[in-house]
This record gives sequence, structure tokens and C-alpha cells, in this order.
Amino acid sequence: MTAEVAEPSRTRVHGRTRPLLGFIVNPVAGMGGSVGLKGTDGDVIVHEAMRRGARPMAGERAARAVDRLTASLSQVDVVTVAGPMGEQVVRDAGIEPNVLESSHLGSSTSIDTRKAARAMADQGVDLILFAGGDGTARDILGASGHQVPMLGVPAGVKMHSAVFGTTPANAGHLAALFLVGSPRALLRDAEVMDLDEDAIRAGTVSAQLYGHARSPFERRLVQNAKAGSVPGENETLDAVARRMAEGMRDGRVYILGPGTTTRRLADALGIPSTLLGVDAVLDRQAVGLDLNEQALLRIIEGHEAEIIVSVLGGQGSLFGRGNQQISAEVIRKVGRDGIKVLSTVEKLINLPTRALQVDTGDAEIDAMLTGHIPVITGPNRTALVKVRA
Repeated sequence: MTAEVAEPSRTRVHGRTRPLLGFIVNPVAGMGGSVGLKGTDGDVIVHEAMRRGARPMAGERAARAVDRLTASLSQVDVVTVAGPMGEQVVRDAGIEPNVLESSHLGSSTSIDTRKAARAMADQGVDLILFAGGDGTARDILGASGHQVPMLGVPAGVKMHSAVFGTTPANAGHLAALFLVGSPRALLRDAEVMDLDEDAIRAGTVSAQLYGHARSPFERRLVQNAKAGSVPGENETLDAVARRMAEGMRDGRVYILGPGTTTRRLADALGIPSTLLGVDAVLDRQAVGLDLNEQALLRIIEGHEAEIIVSVLGGQGSLFGRGNQQISAEVIRKVGRDGIKVLSTVEKLINLPTRALQVDTGDAEIDAMLTGHIPVITGPNRTALVKVRA
């Protein structure tokens, strides 16, 4: 990735002196997270998420970004999409936008997102700020390419791309810095990635690169793309998994987060597991696979419980990226002391800020998780690592 000092295009487009922001919300982004789905791409998955009791979250997260942006930047013109694709959030923030019509009033499709991004690029916006996940990022990149910078408000189930702020508020803050031409806001070529579904079916988690987008960058405000494992990690992680399996206590529920690292613990126990799901173990037996938030809450009721999660490589995310089933309420029930984090030393060293990130959507839980947390890096070996919200 390369970076250069950003020079917002408003000084060159039609003689404008006020920044012009394009704003897009994918209103169904992230709905599948807490109910155990791996995304919300496609009407069938959206309907299944709603059947399971999911509620839209993207609008709330988008609103936090816009509130932070307007707190730093009072003079901004906005081009957005009708209804829940952006207009509602912008008007609630007290801004009168230029509204593009949408063919879907209650939801949106990939086609709607692409049309909106193309229209905004044609109008010469300085930045497209969007709320969604990796799929939304792919759509915007495909429609606008390098014509206009883009920045994501994290609102999806999984966000492996490097175009997202670490939190909604940080995305709004960085957007404001960029639009005023702050030297703190750089442009970089940021990876746009999405999960490789063929690899998932083969039993591995692999994020596929779809291209690079010009995106504002400030180290503490944006995430990196997801990074893979490095040679030599497997033996260390296997040893950690065997030691943890041996130390499991009878009568205690162990919640295993997604990913290949925690799957090693299930393998050490000789029980089934789900690669991208959240599983539960009691008395060394699987008592639930691919569980959603409500199922987790039922299983831990009346039991001591622990949450075992791994660090998302390259980003350092603990909660809020791909494991929304382990919700703020589940974390509240288990407590901070019941969280066990697994990682290799190499993965921690390669984190850009040397810190872990949490973004549960609950300010109280995020605050509870901040500070320092021990991370298990090998048998009888831990590292104390800072956690930021």
C-alpha cells in the first residue's frame, strides 16, 4: 500500500469551496451477524435473517459516523440515496441533501449501490462514505474505480478490506479530516477483499483480493486488510490447543469463536466444529454448532462460561468482525475475566498499531473491554496487549 498527502478535489471541481460528500447506506448490511449467518448478500439470506429475528443495524452505525463527521465539519454538501440508503440518516443529522432516487424503498440491491456510486462519481463528489461490508465495498469500487476516494463505515458481518474505519465514529472523523484537507488524512491504495467461498467449502478461510481503492488513511482510524498466517504458526497453535483442551473444567461452557485458530481446540478435543460459526463445548463435548446470539445466551444460562477467540490477522479485531453472534449481551453475561484470547507472537508483532480492536456496537461493553488483556501465545506463555475501542 502506498500513501500520499490528500488534496480533496473540491478545490478543482466547478469552483466549489464546500466539500461534497457522497453517502451510501446498505440498510441490510450486518443483519446476519448476531443470528449466525455469514453475511446478508442476496434476498434469500436477508429474508432468513429477518425470520431469525435480526434487525437492521447499518442505519444506526451510519448515524454514528455522520454525527462524528458533522461535529468536526459543519459546512458540507451531501449527495445521498432516497430512504434508508442514506437520506434518512442525513436528514436526521440536520443536513438537507441532494437525493438520488432508489428503486427499492425498504432495502437495496447491488445494482442500486453501483448506480448510486456511478452517479456520485459523475457529480464530482470528493469522497464516497458508505456503510456496509465487503460486498458493498466491492460494488462501489466496481462502479467508481479510482475516480473518487471511498471510505467504509463498518456495518457488515465481515470486513476484511482495508477501506473501513476501525469504528463508525472513527470513519466519520477520518472523513471530516479528509474533506477539510487535513495533512493527517492521507490517501492510500487500500485492498478491497471478500471471503473466497470455494476456500470455505474446502475448509479454510481465505479472503480474495478484488482490487485496490483510493481511500483516506490515518493509522489509528482505519483497519488493515485481513492477513493470513505465516509459516511456523501451526505447531505453536496446536500445542496451545492441546494444553487448553487438557485444562477444560467440567460444568463450564466454552464458547469457541470462528476461525482456524479456535478450530484447533475442537480438533484437540476430537469434536466437530464450524469454521466460520460460533460453537459451544460443555464437558469436552459439543453442545451447539454454528450458534446465534440467542442460542448462546440459552446455553450459558446457569453455567460458568468462557469465551475463546482469536485475533484477526492484520486488523487485530477481537469482537465486531465476523463474530457478532458473541454479542455485547453474551460478553456482559460471561464477563471480561472469562475471555481468553489466542494468537501467535508473529501475528501480534505485525499489527500496525500494536493494539487489539473491539467494536461491539455497545459503548458500555466496548469501554469494559478496553485496557490491556493477556493473550495466550504459546504453552505457558502470554503477552499483555492493549485493547482499543
